[in-house]
Amino acid sequence: MLHELFSPSVQHALDLVGIFVFAISGALLAVRKNFDVFGIAVLAEVTALGGGLFRDLVIGAVPPAAFSDLGYFVTPLLAAVLVFFLHPEVERTQTAVNVFDAAGLGLFCVTGTTKAYDYGLGLTSSAALGLATAVGGGVLRDVLANEVPSLLRWDRDLYAVPAIVGSTMIVLFIRFDLLNATTSGLAVVTAFLLRIAALKYHWRAPRAWNRRSSALEEA
Repeated sequence: MLHELFSPSVQHALDLVGIFVFAISGALLAVRKNFDVFGIAVLAEVTALGGGLFRDLVIGAVPPAAFSDLGYFVTPLLAAVLVFFLHPEVERTQTAVNVFDAAGLGLFCVTGTTKAYDYGLGLTSSAALGLATAVGGGVLRDVLANEVPSLLRWDRDLYAVPAIVGSTMIVLFIRFDLLNATTSGLAVVTAFLLRIAALKYHWRAPRAWNRRSSALEEA
């Protein structure tokens, strides 16, 4: 089904762009944590490929694309090199990085969901794996950097929710036999715009109702 939505060359190019931007975010966090060059490379690779690797292992698509396509492995290393030498300049383009990261989020939740369904998973499981594809690398990045994953923190703008919306749209399109390049693009754009809006307006998920904790909240 996935190859019917995008040509192989377009799909590959979009994947590499998403991987590169995710790798940038991982490498920047490594610099902020004062990691050495190896740590920067590891965090770039994990952030870029972690979600897709998890998806492929779950659905039995082995060897995973991260290991069968050299471009997938080399692209995060290029991002790591860029950040290693030019991280002050990259930091100044953080807005652009956020925009591309949001685009990657939208793309990966859609392609992850579609690929999971192609391998025989049900609609709900496919949506869950699409979400994991989009956010899994970021979770692994934060765990390795000894931080609470961003998508679990109340003080961070919505990240998982846009991916959930995009994945849910895809399974609904599949359910009602409406999935095509146009509707897939609509799901990508919806997830992208939700993430951009969350960044602009600082949308956050609600915490526990009627919360009465006296503990100091983490800034």
